[in-house]
Amino acid sequence: MNILQPAFLGVGALGINLPSLLAQLINFSLLLTLLSVLAYKPLLRVMDERRKRIQEGLEAAEESKRRLSDTEKAVAEEFAKAREEGQALVGQAQQMSSRIQEEGRTQARAEAEQLLERARSEIQMERDGAIAELRREFADLTITAAERVIRRSLDEDTHRQLIEEVLTEAPQDGSNRGIQRS
Repeated sequence: MNILQPAFLGVGALGINLPSLLAQLINFSLLLTLLSVLAYKPLLRVMDERRKRIQEGLEAAEESKRRLSDTEKAVAEEFAKAREEGQALVGQAQQMSSRIQEEGRTQARAEAEQLLERARSEIQMERDGAIAELRREFADLTITAAERVIRRSLDEDTHRQLIEEVLTEAPQDGSNRGIQRS
């Protein structure tokens, strides 16, 4: 036997099989090496890339915040400018409204005067028509009255001619100077 054997006998007494232990240690070392090469390094690389992307995202977010702040300032300036322009436009609109209202009033007055003049002329025409109608009715009544008085029917053309002569001789201003009431 070998000198090393008593040391191994002690390990064997513990229930550990030395060749099996060595095989397991070799297998573990190989597995550790393989995992480190095939999984751990790629995993670290992926984690580094992810950390870089997160860092870039944070930097982009900071840049976006800065741009947003700049944009908000620009929008506030534009809003103030637009408000001033809007107030100027409102002022102009009020002036135009006043001018349009005055023009409307002037036009309404002119139209009212035209309507009044038209109404006057229509009233005059209706008055003239009413007077003519009244003359016709008066002539018809006169003929009827004359027929009843003399109890006979005279020639209607002669009557009309006589009535027209009387009406022509009568005053034209509508006064009753030539007509006496009883």
